Amino acid sequence: MAYRNGIYVAFHAGGTTNPTASDIKYYNMMKAWDANKSIAFTLINSHEKTSAVRDSSTKETLRRSLVARLNNSKNMVLILTATTKNDTDWVPFEIAHAVDVCQMTIIAVYPDYDSILAPAHLVEYWPSALASRITNGTARVIHIPFKQPAVLDAIGQFGVLNTAYPTDGYGYYSREAQVAWGLIKP
Repeated sequence: MAYRNGIYVAFHAGGTTNPTASDIKYYNMMKAWDANKSIAFTLINSHEKTSAVRDSSTKETLRRSLVARLNNSKNMVLILTATTKNDTDWVPFEIAHAVDVCQMTIIAVYPDYDSILAPAHLVEYWPSALASRITNGTARVIHIPFKQPAVLDAIGQFGVLNTAYPTDGYGYYSREAQVAWGLIKP
């Protein structure tokens, strides 16, 4: 049995390795939070738990590496932007494995939003692999804006051992919590 303490971050790379031209910039921001000693955040990065794969690696090699990383993770941070739903290979695979095999909580983060109080209204951001699992009740998802206090709280709170919340695919933080973080004006 794997020790599941990692945080798996999934994002749409858009077919590029350019860190400013894809959603990898949000993953890099999380790594910067971890490196900043004035922020109480530790990113146990699942992507660093297995050997690196290169663009020239075979698809099967990459798939095995992603499975190993997911199997060692306590949750998945899924970065959802307007282009994420266009990913047809790795993001859907990662979602399917995270939910169907690992039964982990997905922390859906939205860089385009300052607060989230109605996750069902964000369906246009969801890849079909996520939408179908939310609809059929197999995914446990907390929907949050990509804002530091919300991300840090969700990562610390939701993992494979926490089955009480979120109980379904439409979880979100209360208005009061988002006000306390300064995301919504009182």
